[in-house]
Amino acid sequence: MGKKRVAIVPGEQQGTQTTETEITEAVDSDDSKNLKNKKKIRTFKRTNFYVRASYNNTTITTTDEEGGVIAWSTAGLAGFKGPRKSTPYASSRVVSILLEKLDKVNLGSVHLYVSGIGSGRDAAVRALTSNKDLNIVSIKDITPLPHNGCKPKKMRRT
Repeated sequence: MGKKRVAIVPGEQQGTQTTETEITEAVDSDDSKNLKNKKKIRTFKRTNFYVRASYNNTTITTTDEEGGVIAWSTAGLAGFKGPRKSTPYASSRVVSILLEKLDKVNLGSVHLYVSGIGSGRDAAVRALTSNKDLNIVSIKDITPLPHNGCKPKKMRRT
C-alpha cells in the first residue's frame, strides 16, 4: 500500500523511535480542544438588510459591503406554508429567526433596503427597527416602478 514515510522532527535524533503513547500524549497536549470551544465573532463596518415582500412570500437577506451573503431567512424556512407565508406575522417571525442567526456577528451600521408590495413588508421593517442591537442608519425603498410601462398590444381588428 505504498511507501511508508517517517516524519523527522527537528531536534530529534534519527536513530530513536517514538512509541504510540508518546505520540498520543503529544496530540492530547495540543490546544485543539481550546480552538473548538472558542466562538468566532465576525465584525462588519456596514451591513445591508434586503427585505423582499411579494404577494406569496417574504425574504430577508443580510449582506456585507461587497454583497456577500452573511445570512438569510424566508417565511417558508420559518415553517409557514401556502397563503400564510405572506402574512405580517410570518414576516416578523422571519426577522426573529434571522436575528438569531446573527447573534455571533457584529453588524456595525445597518442600511435597510425594502422591495415589493406584500403585506409582510411593514411588519418586517417594524420588527427590524424595534430591535435595540441594530444601528439602522437608513431605510430605502427599492421597489421597481415603471416610468412609462411596456408597449401596449396592437388594437384588435374586427
